[in-house]
Amino acid sequence: MIGISVRQLEVFVTIAATGTVGAAAERLFVTQPAVSMALGELERQLNTQLFDRERGRLRLSPRGKELLPMAQEVIERIHEIMRQTGDHPLVLTGELRVGTSNTVGNYLVGALLGPFIARHPQVALQVSVENTDRIAAALLEHRIDVACVEGPVNHPQLDIIPWRDDALVVCAAPSHPLAQRDDLKARHFKDALWILREHGSAMRVLAEQALTHLPPGRILLELGQVEAIKQAVIAGLGIACLPSAATVDAVAVGRLKILDTPFLNLHRRLALVLHKSRYRGALIDAFVECVIPDR
Repeated sequence: MIGISVRQLEVFVTIAATGTVGAAAERLFVTQPAVSMALGELERQLNTQLFDRERGRLRLSPRGKELLPMAQEVIERIHEIMRQTGDHPLVLTGELRVGTSNTVGNYLVGALLGPFIARHPQVALQVSVENTDRIAAALLEHRIDVACVEGPVNHPQLDIIPWRDDALVVCAAPSHPLAQRDDLKARHFKDALWILREHGSAMRVLAEQALTHLPPGRILLELGQVEAIKQAVIAGLGIACLPSAATVDAVAVGRLKILDTPFLNLHRRLALVLHKSRYRGALIDAFVECVIPDR
């Protein structure tokens, strides 16, 4: 006889998402002892430890990582059964955890989320914004359900679905010597001072690829946010490769100038990323359909 309950699986999935018993109890509207008891009983029935304690947080054990996608699938299938047999079978509810890299989260979030919100207003979206490496790690650890990134992601457990084309542009303050030239060539970038994103960022990867086609310069600053880089460039500290969408306002008011660099390939592809072992229930399917309707 199967003794595992839906509540126990729900507790397991929620602790995996929140990292603590207290946060899981708050999200599930039950007491902490009730959560601890449900987790303990589930581990007893499975005869395995699902979490390891690390600095006050609960991290999935190797066995927990294996079981989490299956537990998520059970919970989501039950939700789908309830939707199909309820009074409003077509109304999607629940929570979807979306991870985005910085450019998408800061400048294209409307294009990414707008169609889904308009079509499914009763779904709660939890959005986290990090660099591409961290978002990929969160997806692999099942801390988010779906991701949208601008950088190359190569992992055998992840599915990549192209979304849209994008590009970086090389920018400088209008007073910068490179911004004064009408006949800009690659050789003019010799000894240029560059401001780059941190390692692990897709912008950093593409910028470094571009720099290999230019004479040697020097990396003056490494900053973790696009806006910080933009402000440093506006202040005349150096030049940078920035997302085109991030420059529109500053270029319009004359605080930033885009340099003409046809000799550099700064194009890139934005993509949705999904975990291959993650059950793609109604919420994930609906999100993918709204973002990429012609897929």
